[in-house]
Amino acid sequence: MIRPWVAIQRNPRSGSGKRRRFLFDLAAALKRHDLRPHIFSRRELLAERLQDPERRAALVGIVAAGGDGTLADIANRFPGVPACPFPLGTENLLAKYLGIPLDGEATARVLAAGKLRKFDLGLASHGSIEATRFLIMGSVGFDAEVIRRLHQSRRGNISHLSYVAPILCSTMQYTFPRLKVTAEGQSEPIEGALVVVSNFPAYAFKLPVNPDAEPDDGLLTVRVFQKSGLWNFAKYSAMVTRRLHLDRPDVRVFNTSAVKIESDCPAPAQIDGDPLGTTSVTFQCLPGELELFVP
Repeated sequence: MIRPWVAIQRNPRSGSGKRRRFLFDLAAALKRHDLRPHIFSRRELLAERLQDPERRAALVGIVAAGGDGTLADIANRFPGVPACPFPLGTENLLAKYLGIPLDGEATARVLAAGKLRKFDLGLASHGSIEATRFLIMGSVGFDAEVIRRLHQSRRGNISHLSYVAPILCSTMQYTFPRLKVTAEGQSEPIEGALVVVSNFPAYAFKLPVNPDAEPDDGLLTVRVFQKSGLWNFAKYSAMVTRRLHLDRPDVRVFNTSAVKIESDCPAPAQIDGDPLGTTSVTFQCLPGELELFVP
């Protein structure tokens, strides 16, 4: 008889160096709560372990020890398995939303209590590439160009300072292709320069881009910033920090179960801070398909 156990999927980039001690604290705390921890640094080893039906049945859940990307990876590889973020990444948007701190004892208590909540997932499709689940948001436009450049030059851990050079390069070189946004339930497409599609109301740098998004309503919240050009983008950015964009006539917002974004010239897309490729892209909502431990 296999005792209840918890898999800890460690992001080698995030769970290293000084942050390694947080993993050891979590493992020790889980043992105090009669849950056996198993830390996996290699993704394929966790997949192999879960092929054993008896071990799978005894699994309490998977801890994503990294950033939002680590949790998204688990959601894609192990659909239907309850997960819990352990915030070792840069933004940790989901952990902040759920109120789970970088504290081994606090996280172990959440897992031991076993309180679960179902949330929606997003599904992003791009060309012939296999569709990918996402947790928080996707976008097409300037911020996706920043993400593309960031990952192109990435050489290890990412910090907020890592965004400076990609932002400057994008500011000088991005051409703001016009985007056509087509959604279920709308009679005509909407044109714009930047489209942000949110499942959760979180966004990088705590920007309230889509603060009205609900992660369990079966819908995605889509915001279309219509005016093009660097000057307009700078104005939009300033407005977002003060929530002045929420009622502007040139910033359209709607909720939908699916939205398609196209452009005549290729425009970059991203999901949860990872590059997705270029338009055309489709975002769909998968109601209730993400199960997370909550305090």
